[in-house]
Amino acid sequence: MANTTFSGPIRSESTLKTISKNATTGTITEITTLGGAPVSLNDADQTLDNATHSGRVLLVPDGTQDNTYTLPAPIAGSMFKFVYAGGAADATDAIIVTPGNTNFFIGGVTFLDSDNAISSVFSDGNSNSSIQINVPAGFEVTIMGKDSTNYQIFGNVTSATAPTFADQ
Repeated sequence: MANTTFSGPIRSESTLKTISKNATTGTITEITTLGGAPVSLNDADQTLDNATHSGRVLLVPDGTQDNTYTLPAPIAGSMFKFVYAGGAADATDAIIVTPGNTNFFIGGVTFLDSDNAISSVFSDGNSNSSIQINVPAGFEVTIMGKDSTNYQIFGNVTSATAPTFADQ
């Protein structure tokens, strides 16, 4: 496949999509969408996909129950940016999980305790496939496909209760 170099901006009246193509089958897989509108996530458990969610801001609601958001299998370069969209501190949790324990998080988040303490919370880097954001007052957490096995995670969480990493 040829490479193209542009000397000016690339303009689109819609969005730009990053894709991969299977060399054997020719199957196209969307990795990320650039320039798309924010996506409001459900106040319910929800499975995410690259075509709809990667590359966009994902607005997490002030839930009426704990909501689990399941990521798709990691693809290098996929990017999921979760932002709390509630108007007040939530009384429920947002839980983000990988498809299973063979796909895990590497990294951590900065915890901004609403009681004025700051600390960091890290995954164990070898098996944690779940982050539970407990009763958030706010958060911005980015999860990036590092390769076909792992996700890199970083961001910040503001709450009275620290987020936790765990195995599923």
